[in-house]
Amino acid sequence: MKRRLTLIAALLIAGSSAYAATPPANADHKLPPGIAWQQGDVAAAFAQARATGKPLFLYWGAVWCPPCNQVKATIFNQQAFIDRTRQFIPVYLDGDQPGAQKLGAQYKVRGYPTMILFKPDGTEITRLPGEVDFERYLNTLEMALGNARPVKQTLAAALKGSKLGSDDWKLLADYSWDTDQAQLIAEDKLPATLLKLAQSVPASEGPTAARLQLKALAAAANAEKAPPIDKAAALLALNKVLADPKQSRANFDVLVNYAGEIIELLTASGTPEQATLVASWNKSLQSLAGDASLSANDKLGAVTAQVALARLLSPKGNLPEPLLSEVKKRVAQADAGTTNGYERQAVINTAAYTLSSAGLLDDSDKLLNAELKRSHSPYYFMLSLASNAKKRGDKATAVDWYEKAYNASEGPATRLQWGVSYVSGLVELAPQDEVRIEKAATNILTEVAGTKNAFYERNRRSLEKLVGKIHAWNKDQAHQASAKRVLAQLEGVCGKLPGKDPQKAVCQGLLKPAKA
Repeated sequence: MKRRLTLIAALLIAGSSAYAATPPANADHKLPPGIAWQQGDVAAAFAQARATGKPLFLYWGAVWCPPCNQVKATIFNQQAFIDRTRQFIPVYLDGDQPGAQKLGAQYKVRGYPTMILFKPDGTEITRLPGEVDFERYLNTLEMALGNARPVKQTLAAALKGSKLGSDDWKLLADYSWDTDQAQLIAEDKLPATLLKLAQSVPASEGPTAARLQLKALAAAANAEKAPPIDKAAALLALNKVLADPKQSRANFDVLVNYAGEIIELLTASGTPEQATLVASWNKSLQSLAGDASLSANDKLGAVTAQVALARLLSPKGNLPEPLLSEVKKRVAQADAGTTNGYERQAVINTAAYTLSSAGLLDDSDKLLNAELKRSHSPYYFMLSLASNAKKRGDKATAVDWYEKAYNASEGPATRLQWGVSYVSGLVELAPQDEVRIEKAATNILTEVAGTKNAFYERNRRSLEKLVGKIHAWNKDQAHQASAKRVLAQLEGVCGKLPGKDPQKAVCQGLLKPAKA
C-alpha cells in the first residue's frame, strides 16, 4: 500500500496550555505492568512455548511509535487481555534491541506495531489488527486461540470455494492486512483478493462481508494499480454502512483511516456524486467523533478524517470556520482529558497532525512544543515541528528541527532512521550546505559501523534511502568529492563485514549504483 494514515499534529489552546495541568508520562514507558513479557530472546520464548504447549504472542514495536503507545494504552493495560496472556507466551521485541532487526527480517515484520500469534512449533496462526478497539481485538485473539487452522490455510480454503465457518470469515476480515508483508498475499494482488473474499462470504455473514469490502476498497485506493471495481455496487454497499450507525461504529477504523482515498477511488472530483458521498461520510464521522465508546485518539481521528474530506473539496483554500472551531475544540478536549503517558504519545500525534492539516500551524507548534517537555520520546514530535516549518517555507527552522530530532533520538535503529530523515531534509531544503550534509551522513555511517545487524529490515531500508538521497543530491556531479567520500566510508563498512555474513552482500549491493 502506498499510504496508511499516520497522524502527526498539534494545537493552540487560548491562554495557558491545557497540557500543563496533566501529570507526567509514565516513568516506565516501554511496557505497561501486569504481563510477564519475555523481552528480545525469541528463540528462548519458542523453546518455552514448545515445552508448555502454549502459543506464542509476538509484539514488535518501538518506544516512540504512536500506534504502539495506543495499543499499550487501550489493549495491553486491559485486565481482560492481561488474563488472556496466561494462555500464551508473550514476547516483546523492541526494534532497537540487539538483534531485533535481524529477527524482524526472519519473521517478516516491518511496521510498528506488528502482533503475531504463533503455534508452539512456530507456525504462524494470524496477525492481529492494532487499529481496532479493544472488544474487537479481544474477540479476534480469542478466535485465533481457539482456531486449530492458521489463517493462511483458511484463506486458501476460502479462495478454493470451500465452506467456512463464521469465525473463519471473521478472522479473515480482521486479519492485519496492513502488516501482512506478503505472507498470505502478494501486495499487488491484495485488493483483488479481498474483493473476491467479500463476494464469497455467505449472505448470513453480512457484517463480515461489508468489512471485507471496505478493506478491499482501502487496499485498492492505496495500490499502485487498482483492480477493476464495480463502482456502482461498491457505492451501494458503502452507503449502507454509512447509513447504519451500528455498522459505521463496527468499521470506524476503515472509515476514519481511508476516507479521502476511498472517496477519490469511487467518485470523480467536483461531481455531485462525490459531494453526496462526502456529506454522508461526514455525517458518520461526526457521530464517531462524539462516540463515548471510542478512545480519545480514535474520536480525534474522526475529526482528522473530516479535515481530509474538507480538503477534497478545498485542496488549497481555507477550511470553513465552523470546522476549524470544531478542530480546536476537539483537540483541546483530547489534550486536557488524556493523562496516560502512553495514550498521550498517540493523541498528541493525532492532534498535531489534525491541526497542521487544517492549516492551523501555529496551534500545532504550540501543542508540540509543550509536549516536548513531557513526552518520553520528544524526538518524535520534533519531526512534526520540522514538517510544520517546511509547510511554512521556513527551510532553516525545518532543518534545525530535523537535526535536533536526530541528536535527541535513542536506540540504533531509531537513530539511523532519524539520521536519514535529517539528511533527507538537508538534501531537499539546504542542498548547498555540503559541509553539513557530509558531516551528517558521515556521523550516521560511523554509528552504523559500530552497530551489529545494521543491514537488516528497517535498518537496511534506511540505508537504501540514505544512499539514494546522496545520489540524488549529486545527480549533476555538483557535489562529487563529498558524495564520493561518503560512499567510500560505506564501502569501508562493507569491507569489514565477514565474507560469509549475509549483510556483506546487502552492504555491497547499496554501492552498486555508485560503481555503475
